[in-house]
Amino acid sequence: MAFGGMIRTWFDGTWHEGDVAVMRGSDHGIWQGSSVFDGARRFEGVVPDLDKHCARVNASAEALMIRPTVTPEAMVEMVREGLDGFAEGSAIYVRPMYWAIHGSDLGVAPSEEETGFAIALEEVAMPGPEATTTLGRTSFRRPVLEDAVCNAKAGCLYPNNARMLVEARRRGFGNALCADAMGNVAESATANVFLVKDGEVTTPVANGTFLAGITRARHMENLRREGVPVREAVVTFADVEAADEVFLSGNFTKVTPVTGFEDVSYQVGPVTRRVREMYWDWALSEG
Repeated sequence: MAFGGMIRTWFDGTWHEGDVAVMRGSDHGIWQGSSVFDGARRFEGVVPDLDKHCARVNASAEALMIRPTVTPEAMVEMVREGLDGFAEGSAIYVRPMYWAIHGSDLGVAPSEEETGFAIALEEVAMPGPEATTTLGRTSFRRPVLEDAVCNAKAGCLYPNNARMLVEARRRGFGNALCADAMGNVAESATANVFLVKDGEVTTPVANGTFLAGITRARHMENLRREGVPVREAVVTFADVEAADEVFLSGNFTKVTPVTGFEDVSYQVGPVTRRVREMYWDWALSEG
């Protein structure tokens, strides 16, 4: 179901106006959950790291044993063509998607015989720099690769994220901060997390329980280019409580300052503000 405004959909060889139907009742993707997607953003006339998002959706498909059928380069061109149908300057959420059509091996495994593919372009406003959130603990954890396809941006993983988010929001928080299988901090229910302590930036080490995001990597590169210490490490919930600043990193909002974790409060600090400035500077000049 759509959650934004105007939508354009690429399906079956052409662009369509609106949120068109793309799956059938017996498609493997709808009854066995073999679907993947990725998300990019157009804002202020640029679509940062679009090529990386298109490449990642193909990698996600392969992780779910779905055969990718569109090259990242062709996908980029299709997206740019579709974006021409929106008003100049409008903020767009870009979602390329694959799903398996047929099943094999008793219907459980996806078949490579035929693959469904679509792109949804949806007008969704980009939150401004004043947008913040709070974090609460959740009883649900991120799975490991032996339990689930953690190396893909797969639709079947998101019910777990949803119950984290709903649990935290019922307790009055904006998002959930979840643990990995070992009990250390993994990410929020919707985005990667960064801490700032004494001017040093830390993010949980990519240990296979969550996707180390494209935007996360871009922030780390920008910080290092400016000489700001940034590292990947095992992060505990005590580390979060002791932090000077906390912010979330994801494609949808790029940077979201965190103003509280449980009963601990934070200011929107200088490093968080600078990370956002650096991202916008990079995106508008190089992205």
